[in-house]
Amino acid sequence: QVQLVESGGGLVQAGGSLRLSCAASGRAFSSYGMGWFRQAPGKEREFVAVINWSGGSTYYGDSVKGRFTISRDNAKNTVYLQMNSLKPEDTAVYYCAAGPRRGGSYKYDYWGQGTQVTVSS
Repeated sequence: QVQLVESGGGLVQAGGSLRLSCAASGRAFSSYGMGWFRQAPGKEREFVAVINWSGGSTYYGDSVKGRFTISRDNAKNTVYLQMNSLKPEDTAVYYCAAGPRRGGSYKYDYWGQGTQVTVSS
């Protein structure tokens, strides 16, 4: 069992930066891939970024490539999302998720409660 708690969201102007954190508890954190997702009102949940168990491999959604960076510190049981050059369309609730790899993706069995990111223009 893994529990995830996001933090670091807030209100920021377009072009600004935020760093989200996801603190994990449980015994299996270091064996799981960790992903970030977001959901805006009236829209489906969108993939943002994922990082593998070792932190050596990352992948990003097209809308955030070149602007966002995912990282993890297994010793601290924490995953981060550095968000730069924020745009109003980045406004959403951001969720972190954890799960084992299944084929070419991950089965995200565990989810945090979400943290709100609002970008004003």
